[in-house]
Amino acid sequence: MNPLTNRFNKQVEKIAVSLIRQFDERVSGIDDILKLTLGEPDFNTPEHIKEAGEKAIQNNFSHYSGMAGLPDVRMAATAFLKQKYGLDYDATKEVLVTVGVTEAISATLLAILEAGDKVLLPAPIYPGYEPVITLSGAKAVYMDTTDNGFVLSPEKLAATLEAEGSAVKAVILNYPSNPTGVTYNRQEVQALAEVLRNYPVFVISDEVYSELSYEEEHVSIAEFLPEQTILLNGLSKSHAMTGWRIGFIFAPAILTAEIIKVHQYLVTAASTISQKAAVEALVQGIEDGAKMGEEYRVRRDFVYDKLKKLGFEVAKPSGAFYLFAKIPAGQIQDSMAFCVDLAEKNQLALIPGIAFGQAGEGYVRISYAASREALAEAMKRLEAYLKNN
Repeated sequence: MNPLTNRFNKQVEKIAVSLIRQFDERVSGIDDILKLTLGEPDFNTPEHIKEAGEKAIQNNFSHYSGMAGLPDVRMAATAFLKQKYGLDYDATKEVLVTVGVTEAISATLLAILEAGDKVLLPAPIYPGYEPVITLSGAKAVYMDTTDNGFVLSPEKLAATLEAEGSAVKAVILNYPSNPTGVTYNRQEVQALAEVLRNYPVFVISDEVYSELSYEEEHVSIAEFLPEQTILLNGLSKSHAMTGWRIGFIFAPAILTAEIIKVHQYLVTAASTISQKAAVEALVQGIEDGAKMGEEYRVRRDFVYDKLKKLGFEVAKPSGAFYLFAKIPAGQIQDSMAFCVDLAEKNQLALIPGIAFGQAGEGYVRISYAASREALAEAMKRLEAYLKNN
């Protein structure tokens, strides 16, 4: 055995590659597999944004930007938030351009957490937060929302804050939600804010799906709690730019000044070429997300209706591009076993709910970021599986 094997950071031993990625890799080798697994838009980046990236290459934007990002992209990002959500940030002091929202999560959590801290998260939730919390020596505390339509109630939040005490350093919100697609209306956001303003905690709000809100306009908790909120957003979902790796951190200057230290040592700065493309996306492409959202809504309605007819319990999502469906009675209830069996027998891959924490067990996540034809075929395969099991 390599003598260095036991010399890693002990916190690394406590984390693993996410079950989403593990499962996707496990089923990828199955012949004719149809995957509704990863959370990636099936659209290509709009042409005008690609052209801006190409122009940046030709104009030799191949050098480092400043740590916080190019001034024009930070100006564009703050203008975008002002126009879309009525938020005011100083582009010179209160915005960082990150390597996707994933890096924004890491930089933020590593900047604020210490050993012994606790972080509250509504569950089920995207599994990208807990590993960074663990690496920081802190502990994730989950608030099960399955009994309330996947919406965190202010009562449950207040009760958990009281029960966990002064060790709570931060609360993470993610809406529209991955994996459920559920989001919060203005009254619900304001009610959560009224609870949180009474506690000295950071509010980390991951709103990367904000442009994919279908029934009502997205409302950021930063509107009500600007002093406490660290707002995360990016262009991966809204502009089909996953590979460009552009995210943003918006926070009061006093908080941004600390987070940028961690950001610098993680990545130095985001890709300058991608940043120039981001300016185009935020300014000329300000409505690109809404155009894609119209198609996602059609797909959502189709898959939702099919799932209901097949006996799944499912909260109708009002954002993102996921449905989180409860496995029907009479079927395998272990979500991993169900998804493996479905993939092997009927060549359809869905993500097991356990990938999103214990509160997700007994569910599957279906991504409808796929063509209408692919979704129609997927529902045929799912129906055939259910009839034969």
